[in-house]
Amino acid sequence: MTGRKPACLITWAPRKLAGMPKERGQKVIASNRKARHDYSILDTYEAGMVLQGTEVKSLRAGKASLVDAFATVDDGEVWLRNVHIPEYTQGTWTNHMPRRTRKLLLHRREIERLIGKTKESGLSLVPLSMYFKDGKVKVEIALARGKKAYDKRQTLAKRDAQKDISRAMGRALKGRFTE
Repeated sequence: MTGRKPACLITWAPRKLAGMPKERGQKVIASNRKARHDYSILDTYEAGMVLQGTEVKSLRAGKASLVDAFATVDDGEVWLRNVHIPEYTQGTWTNHMPRRTRKLLLHRREIERLIGKTKESGLSLVPLSMYFKDGKVKVEIALARGKKAYDKRQTLAKRDAQKDISRAMGRALKGRFTE
């Protein structure tokens, strides 16, 4: 050989895949603010959801309601019930049922832990929020115990007292003392 490179030598460069750019970050679709008021949260879990195509399109439009929603564990699987995802407006006869039961995707150990905890008296699974995380729909569910009416009043009183304290501290730092 005379120092020339052979003609069959091909170098491969990585090619960028065509298509949509990958989504990053977190976008909240719906949150259940009443759950934090009605329940004391013991533990939270992040779960994926099994959805149909029109459900995802409706969620991308930001339409969902977690009011009166709850989760149950049946036959070793976790199911989300009573979540309202309205029908997709441009959908056809393949549209989904708005209040159908949807399966949640969790690790086996998490499901076994939830089975053990929900068998205790007074504990239930409540969805706190639904959001997109890196393009996938996720639900934050909480293992929670229902609050009594006096517990709710105590929580509100503590929050009001904390607000008063922070206001007084803010005034003191700015040099405006009011008694």
